[in-house]
Amino acid sequence: MTRPTEPAWKLRTDPETVERDLVKLVLTLVELIRQLMERQALRRVDGGDLSDEQVEELGLALMRLNHAMTTLKDHFGLDDHDLNLDLGPLGPLLPPD
Repeated sequence: MTRPTEPAWKLRTDPETVERDLVKLVLTLVELIRQLMERQALRRVDGGDLSDEQVEELGLALMRLNHAMTTLKDHFGLDDHDLNLDLGPLGPLLPPD
């Protein structure tokens, strides 16, 4: 009797990979929040709600967050595709950039 295959999105609990899987989940959530913050920042800039200084600070903060994400993904051997969880019928978690 063959065992049904597990869905690709299921978090594995293999002791060998549990740390990487947990990091993958956390970085996915951080990336989702980062993308939402970036979109909100662009709306505020386009709406003229921010001073030039605030725009500069916001851009710098987003660049630093992007750099930190890149560093962590490299450290754990992950790429953008790894962070885009497949939600089955709902499609991928993260929108395309």
